[in-house]
Amino acid sequence: MAQTLLKVKGLQVAYGGIQAVKGVDLEVHEGELVSLIGSNGAGKTTTMKAITGTQAIQAGDIEYLGQSIQGQGPWDLVKQGLAMVPEGRGVFTRMTIIENLQMGAYIRSDSAGIADDMEKMLDLFPRLRERKDQLAGTMSGGEQQMLAMGRALMSRPKVLLLDEPSMGLSPIMVDKIFEVVKDVYAQGVTVLLVEQNASRALAIADRGYVMDSGLITMTGAGHDMLEDPKVRAAYLGE
Repeated sequence: MAQTLLKVKGLQVAYGGIQAVKGVDLEVHEGELVSLIGSNGAGKTTTMKAITGTQAIQAGDIEYLGQSIQGQGPWDLVKQGLAMVPEGRGVFTRMTIIENLQMGAYIRSDSAGIADDMEKMLDLFPRLRERKDQLAGTMSGGEQQMLAMGRALMSRPKVLLLDEPSMGLSPIMVDKIFEVVKDVYAQGVTVLLVEQNASRALAIADRGYVMDSGLITMTGAGHDMLEDPKVRAAYLGE
């Protein structure tokens, strides 16, 4: 049995008087690609923010590598190998592509390894190599998504959290982003993917979770969930 890298237990999060997450349990094991799907407002992004320390939690716990990480900030978690690509990308718009990638490696001091990984990112995202001296703010949404993923990978994460990576992108760019997610996973990075494109997310997932109104309502193997009539009716438009 693979090691459990990430474990969310009884997670509750409230905004003011609104209970956004009502008691979520989920696990991500080493070497897995896990997809968390659900409609808008289901609580997926709030769950991701709670995991990465950018949203205070009301109850429950989050364990990473068997230890509670509740109350730790994102910078502490990146040092421990937990990196997130947030919804909306969050690139440094007034910095170049190269500078953004360098920022991803700010916790590292192995200059030779950083240079090697920089080349790997530019190989993984040829579009970034073509425009490496361009300001990130002048790039398209898809290019910024590639940059945000490359920047997170520069920290050499054990677990990569991706929040809605295909949102607002053209069909061609969506294809590219999902190819990259598969490549990253194939290289041994454990991935937790939050995605509204349920069919694409479940097609590449080892396991999936369905979230609805702040609760996990279903879980199973990705391919099984893809064929489940209830999932197909609710999330695949069939």
